[in-house]
Amino acid sequence: MATLKDIAKKAGVSLATVSRVLNEDASLSVTSETRERIIQIAKDLEYRTVKRRSLQNKQKAMKIGLVYWYSKEQEIADPYYLSIRLGVEKASLERGIELVKFYKSDEIFSGKQESLDGMIAVGKFSSQDIINFKTWTDKMVLVDFSPSDDVDSVVVDFRKAMEEVLRHLFEHGHERIGYIGGHEYVQGNEPIKDERENTFYEYLTLNHLFNEDFMWTGKFTAEDGYTLMKEALKLENGPTAFILGSDSMAIGAMRALHEQGVRVPEQVSIIGFNDIEMSKYLQPSLTTVQVHTEFMGEAALDLLFDQIASKREIAKKIVIPTKLLIRESSGKVFQKNNRKEEISQ
Repeated sequence: MATLKDIAKKAGVSLATVSRVLNEDASLSVTSETRERIIQIAKDLEYRTVKRRSLQNKQKAMKIGLVYWYSKEQEIADPYYLSIRLGVEKASLERGIELVKFYKSDEIFSGKQESLDGMIAVGKFSSQDIINFKTWTDKMVLVDFSPSDDVDSVVVDFRKAMEEVLRHLFEHGHERIGYIGGHEYVQGNEPIKDERENTFYEYLTLNHLFNEDFMWTGKFTAEDGYTLMKEALKLENGPTAFILGSDSMAIGAMRALHEQGVRVPEQVSIIGFNDIEMSKYLQPSLTTVQVHTEFMGEAALDLLFDQIASKREIAKKIVIPTKLLIRESSGKVFQKNNRKEEISQ
């Protein structure tokens, strides 16, 4: 069965554009030519949208709430959460499930509240959010977040992933390793623990290699990746390798390195997280941790079905493994100790 990725690749547009066109999003600004091309490709590939399938089965379809941590605009800019959502939609389509969508606006989740058989909440949520969700339905699964032991959840094994990345860099002779990541918050100022950052600190500390000057944090965006890498390059004897909290940050960081004439991976190795579609087309191609985001969405639906069918009272957590994809942006440590001195020569 064709996927949205297949359509996006053939049409030469983003996943977000394909999703919004096929779901008849009237707020999307796109040319009629592009819209028609997407629809025609979908027909050629025999793809059926979630909306059409759910209408066909309206009388018998299970009704599931799908809550987005982001607003529509924020989601379009973040391939990570977009891909998770598409995984939920794909699995729902295949099973004839009707989705009721809720988007975040400021601190309020807007959508048509009605009788739901269950709910999948994608993203990070406050304790109060979760309490509110439970008034909509008592069957719920959180995706990419597990704040307590009393709610079903699907999460990524970021700890094991970071350990694998660090071992890879150690094997290539790197000891001065930097981390550029992001912080996320719920309700404006409640910080969320990030397993990548915590594992980076703990693993390097155990190996007597942690340097607090080699950590920078902002948002998981290309803009902050760019800005924070420019800050990192001011160090006289900085890291020989950087781990970025997301591929988007890595893209921004690589631009900053290029502007400063720093060669990747000859002088600095770069490793990202998420394996977004663009990462393999960069020059050099990005070494990254593949996170199975679409499978996370499918697993969440399986877990919700199990919860509804079993009527169990004990929560379950599914931990999704990752895979390190070694490409061109990482390599052996550069032998010169002073990177800036080498660049100026």
